[in-house]
Amino acid sequence: MADTPRARKIADRIQQVVAQLLDTRIKDPRLGFVTITDVRVTGDLQHADVFYTVLGDDEARTGSAAALASARGLIRSEVGKAVGIRLTPTIDFHLDAVPETAAHLESALAEAQRRDAEVAALAARAAYAGEADPYRRPADEDDDAADDAADDAADDEDATDPR
Repeated sequence: MADTPRARKIADRIQQVVAQLLDTRIKDPRLGFVTITDVRVTGDLQHADVFYTVLGDDEARTGSAAALASARGLIRSEVGKAVGIRLTPTIDFHLDAVPETAAHLESALAEAQRRDAEVAALAARAAYAGEADPYRRPADEDDDAADDAADDAADDEDATDPR
């Protein structure tokens, strides 16, 4: 779906009109607490997809879907009057999966945090398998001077020994 500035303005206006209609004009008892989350309009302004969420269980979702399907004609005619474009777009309602996705992401983040805490606890108790610093380091300058002096003394003895 194109996101031209005009299509975005029409989509915003449709979202406002549909939300207002659900609040004031649609009195279907099956309609639960519905929130219009997004509207996407095609680039030629012929079709609008309205995304909504319903607060409640699966029964409330199915009832709200049936109520929106039965009120689709009234909603489309009111959208046509309010928007004022030549052709009124067809309207389809889609249950938005944002709450389920958010719940899934939150559970995944909680699981990752729990695993990180386990790894941190294991790391706190861990000890090195070998030395703490497994890399060879050059000897200190003092040790080098002492080694050089010992090597020089050994060389001097070899030079004086007549064998």
